[in-house]
Amino acid sequence: MNDILYAPWRDEYVTNEKIEGCVFCHISSSQEGSDEELHVLYRDEHCFMVMNRYPYTPGHFMIIPHLHTDKLEELPSQTWLHMSGLAQKSVRLLKEGFGAHGVNIGMNLGKVAGAGIAEHVHLHIVPRWKRDTNFITSIAQSRVYSTDFIKIYQKIKSLIPEYIG
Repeated sequence: MNDILYAPWRDEYVTNEKIEGCVFCHISSSQEGSDEELHVLYRDEHCFMVMNRYPYTPGHFMIIPHLHTDKLEELPSQTWLHMSGLAQKSVRLLKEGFGAHGVNIGMNLGKVAGAGIAEHVHLHIVPRWKRDTNFITSIAQSRVYSTDFIKIYQKIKSLIPEYIG
């Protein structure tokens, strides 16, 4: 018996034009006017924050340096410290403003470490809630996204001025 999981929101992933080169560099170099289309939450001279289009949990976003590198050890210390500061502020945003019970922070450095986009380092910020996983994740290796992606993006974006600056 074959089970079918209906996921119409993934149509964009399948039919969208492929970006040539690094998707993070594409977002980094894009005009601020396209931030909503690209789901950019924040940008400054060192890095930007963008929603993960295929999130682990609702509200999962990433902090990404503008500098294209796959080596954390070669990232300028100033950029890394700035990213760390944004991570601290992001945790507060997710807990206080978004109601998360906890937060996972992590980096997958290299393809063998699980990086989906291994050529450009990025820091994952993943909100967590009590009982946010269920049998579907364990048995079917699938996730159920319980809310609308765009509504989550707009909510987090509205919290940026208060928590990030």
